[in-house]
Amino acid sequence: MCLGVPGKVVEIYEANGTRMGKVDFSGIKKEVCLAYLPEIQVGDYTIVHVGFAITQLDEKSALETLAMFHDLGILEEELLADEQETVP
Repeated sequence: MCLGVPGKVVEIYEANGTRMGKVDFSGIKKEVCLAYLPEIQVGDYTIVHVGFAITQLDEKSALETLAMFHDLGILEEELLADEQETVP
């Protein structure tokens, strides 16, 4: 499954010339490429798909979506899937 998951930008930095950041998805923090959203700032919410922030959204919509994903039991599954795939 590959969902676009909303999260809150908690840190922004540059890595190898690319705008990157840490995004918090209800306690799970991931490194995300922010190159497609040059206007996004710390504290803003974004939808992340396969490691790329693809759109900015308001806090209310982000929190509603995160709650729905959590209630459906797919939030942790989606966010931890890539870690499980890299473990031999």
